[in-house]
Amino acid sequence: MSKQHLLTPYNKNINLNNRVVMAPMTRGRADNEGNVASDELHGLYYEQRASAGLIITEGSQVSRDAVGYINTAGIYTDEQVEGWKKVTKRVHDKGGKIFIQLWHVGRMSHPDFHNGALPLSSSAINPNDKSFTPEGFKDTVTPKEMTIEDIKTTVQDFQHSAANAVKAGFDGVEIHSSNGYLFQQFFNGTSNHRTDEYGGSIENKARIFFEVLDAIKEVIPEEKIGARFNPSLNGPFGMTMDEETIPTFEYIIKKLNDYNLAYVHLSEPFTDVSEIPYAVTQIAKHFRPLYNGTLMINSAFDQEKGNKVIEEGYADLVAYGKPYVSNPDLVERFENNLDLAEWDQSTFYAGGAEGYTDYPEASK
Repeated sequence: MSKQHLLTPYNKNINLNNRVVMAPMTRGRADNEGNVASDELHGLYYEQRASAGLIITEGSQVSRDAVGYINTAGIYTDEQVEGWKKVTKRVHDKGGKIFIQLWHVGRMSHPDFHNGALPLSSSAINPNDKSFTPEGFKDTVTPKEMTIEDIKTTVQDFQHSAANAVKAGFDGVEIHSSNGYLFQQFFNGTSNHRTDEYGGSIENKARIFFEVLDAIKEVIPEEKIGARFNPSLNGPFGMTMDEETIPTFEYIIKKLNDYNLAYVHLSEPFTDVSEIPYAVTQIAKHFRPLYNGTLMINSAFDQEKGNKVIEEGYADLVAYGKPYVSNPDLVERFENNLDLAEWDQSTFYAGGAEGYTDYPEASK
């Protein structure tokens, strides 16, 4: 293969040895009472993948209210901070960089996670999806519409967790404002029927995100903050696009030019949206002209497509998800043009070391 743009350094707010990013992936390995990241599992898992230009951790809930999946490691207690400290040390000792993804699932949860209480969301609208509970998949329920006080508390939870991320030694944080979770529930008119300052207009629907961003930048520099978005998400996670969906994301991305972020992380469509007249089928190509900062793109990229999207100027960084599950040495495989190992999807959320830390490096 000719010049690999993926393997060139990147230095703009964030200094990376290469442009290969390990995407955030829920793996469900914090199987303990405090939902604490462990040295022997999480620490080893991320250390094995430290040659990535940047690692973005699995989503880490910012409060008990934020959880919606089993065995996910949080970042809101002192015990959780101590667990993540061991992880960041391992990655840094290998010369890597690591951001933590701050997460609130909103309505994509279940009362089983909240002592019988309803999960929170922008409006009381059931996503009619499934929640992965300790007793297996269960139907989602109609959530509680967040009060103004709930929103203020959530903003504080994100700020507190960002401060905890600094204590834990992370190089930065990524706000998970994507994939049908809490922020996207506010962004989307089909899930947000509010009539107060958090609903109605595009500016109002985006308000909670910018309140969280402004709160986080009080405890961590802007250039250490990233944000993830999935503009053409339609179908999964109870999301349905409408005519204002793309204009809402255009407003958000343009407004982010007023900030000095580490990056904006976008996903290409998860499903075929070519028949939806107001969807965007090529996300990087559409949003690149709107954003002046570092743009990261994600979803179904291989080595060739990753190099091409950077060469064409539509993205600066490329995030890889599933290839990193089974290829801890993904960068080295790209460097040597080696075949990639296949992942075993049955072990994605199985718990323990199997399918997590037992994938070998390639034989060169």
